[in-house]
Amino acid sequence: MNPSRAAESQHLSVQQVLLCGALIVTLSMGIRHGFGFWLQPVIAERGWTRETFSFAMAVQNLAWGAAGPFAGMLADRFGAWKVLIAGGLCYALGLVLMAVSAQPLPFTLTAGVLIGIAQSGSTYAVIYGVLGRTVSPEKRSWAFGVAAAAGSFGQFVMIPVETWLIGHLGWQGALYLLAGAALLIAPLALGVRERQAIGAGSGHQSIGQALREAFGYRSFQLLMLGYFVCGFQVVFIGVHLPSYLKDHGLGVQVSTWALMLIGLFNIFGTYAVGMLGQRFPKRYLLAAIYGLRAVAIATFVSVPLTPASVYVFAAVIGFLWLSTVPPTNAVVAQIFGAQHLSMLGGFVFFSHQIGSFLGVWLGGKLYDATGSYDVVWWLAIALGVMAMLANLPVREAPILRARPA
Repeated sequence: MNPSRAAESQHLSVQQVLLCGALIVTLSMGIRHGFGFWLQPVIAERGWTRETFSFAMAVQNLAWGAAGPFAGMLADRFGAWKVLIAGGLCYALGLVLMAVSAQPLPFTLTAGVLIGIAQSGSTYAVIYGVLGRTVSPEKRSWAFGVAAAAGSFGQFVMIPVETWLIGHLGWQGALYLLAGAALLIAPLALGVRERQAIGAGSGHQSIGQALREAFGYRSFQLLMLGYFVCGFQVVFIGVHLPSYLKDHGLGVQVSTWALMLIGLFNIFGTYAVGMLGQRFPKRYLLAAIYGLRAVAIATFVSVPLTPASVYVFAAVIGFLWLSTVPPTNAVVAQIFGAQHLSMLGGFVFFSHQIGSFLGVWLGGKLYDATGSYDVVWWLAIALGVMAMLANLPVREAPILRARPA
């Protein structure tokens, strides 16, 4: 193959990976972003408390995070497409079983554990590993931003679809239909099938060496701390905002528009930050995002609650919603390289999901205990300030390794 033909082939490969990866993330993230709308119909029919539903969603986030490193290891070793197919099938099965689980424990095992595992194999960490190995280093931040924007587009599109489905088919019928949509992940996974086997021989660093190097590196620890805060904030807001607004007399239409605006503005935010990450230090972008989140939340809970204030908050927080994803993963790739990117991204995301677990569970727990979400809102503000400060000393330069003899 001549050089021009090889370059053309590589260009087409990048476009294919971006398109199929973006569609997969659109489906996977789009479905999960609407789970907050199931809270009230499920607890009303089952006779459960908010904490029961919140705990299942918290377990979902924790299972997603705990399974993420292993999904990443398998994707890095055997190919992302195989993991994505398994993730799509598990996602569909989990949604069906979620609909028929009539007791808290089965509901937690299906809506929580099974769907969480499915998400670990069908979302960012796995897709980013392929992108990191396909896209040139100078364009990674942009490519990660495109994939993250796709997840935001999924939220924007799927939120009204899911509320319509619940209203017309009931909450169980809506889950059945979404299970069918999740099955589309499997054929799309073939579009990110890498041409060469990844294998252990594709680089000199073993999994054990990569883990010891990353966890002993302070900047990796700081990135994990920041991502913990990201998970706490966005999942608490995503799951509990509809109920918070309803408690204050605002209808489901306001909640629907708010979550749609979050998804819409997050498309712009993630793409913009991905582009900015190619020009400015990513640690400063991350610090700015977390600091602005704290300001946005503090303002939201301090001003009178009206539809207008909700929409302004949704637009602002939406711009900042998943905009941490491109720079965080780009820094990991920049420091450690792309060989174990899915695995290392999975560990960083595990920290995110521990924060998600606490955010969604404490939202329900403290609401049941106090009758208010106020404590959790202010905790989210304090954590945002902490994450801002934690990201400032991150070092982005590639780590220095001794050359093999």
